[in-house]
Amino acid sequence: MDQQNYSRVNEFVLLGLSNSWELQSFFLVCFSLLYMGIVLGNCLIVFTVISEPALHTPMYIMLSNLSVLDVFLATYATPKMMHDFLHEPKIISFEGCMAQIFLLHVFAGGEMVLLVAMAYDRYVAICKPLHYATIMNLRKCTGLVVASWVIGVLHSLSQLAFTVRLPFCGPNIVDSYYCDLTLVIKLACTDTYVPELLMLLDSGLMGVTSFLLLLVSYTVILVTVRRRSSAGMAKARSTLTAHITVVTLFFGPCIFIYVWPFASNLVDKVFSVFSTVFTPILNPIIYTLRNKEVKFAMYKLKTRYVRPRRPLLFHT
Repeated sequence: MDQQNYSRVNEFVLLGLSNSWELQSFFLVCFSLLYMGIVLGNCLIVFTVISEPALHTPMYIMLSNLSVLDVFLATYATPKMMHDFLHEPKIISFEGCMAQIFLLHVFAGGEMVLLVAMAYDRYVAICKPLHYATIMNLRKCTGLVVASWVIGVLHSLSQLAFTVRLPFCGPNIVDSYYCDLTLVIKLACTDTYVPELLMLLDSGLMGVTSFLLLLVSYTVILVTVRRRSSAGMAKARSTLTAHITVVTLFFGPCIFIYVWPFASNLVDKVFSVFSTVFTPILNPIIYTLRNKEVKFAMYKLKTRYVRPRRPLLFHT
């Protein structure tokens, strides 16, 4: 058949997480609570950093931007997924599908770069403490944050550039709860070997480069912390544990989704849900529980905006 006679696909059908109505009702309640926790928890961190002058430092400025990215990362697909739990069939337009792909790679790519920037900040603070104020000034911190967003957008555009040009003419069923690029490309009415290779090279280069930079940075930091023993190093060790935990939670699912050759889409769904729902809600918990400055700033906000109720006086 001539490619010019292909009819263009205008929408895709998402299979979601389950066909069971009982499971979908259960998922709806769970993901609704988790999504509210993601938005409230991360917005609380952003509000705390903005409101507390003591937190106007590079580490906390980047932490607040991480919270913003986490909210966006959870929002690009989770509300649509919750809506689909109540509707059959689960339809998404071609434009909406491309928008999901674009937003996912913007926020995921931006978070990768931001995690590298946060590792660099910790490297300077621990390994070169006397020069920290000079090296990690406000201008450099702003540049690193802006660079994370710019690189995320460029990475996403590079993924979308060859995807939108593919001919989609027949099969339109995506076995996922969102438009997964790895699954959407396979629906094209052409040989997808080259597009799939480009996608893996693009995402792989971004992910592997970021992961190696993080690995080198935290290795150097851990060696430095181990050689020194002081109260400052104990505090640095606590902060470092939180950073490494967040990096592990973020890159773990990415490695399994894009690198590990699983044949089952069920495993991909599980790791996709973990990276887009559970990681964004765990980040504020991890940074809050292991960071005395953030906890103290939140306590000050509570005492400032939440006034204790006066006891009622009864006169006899």
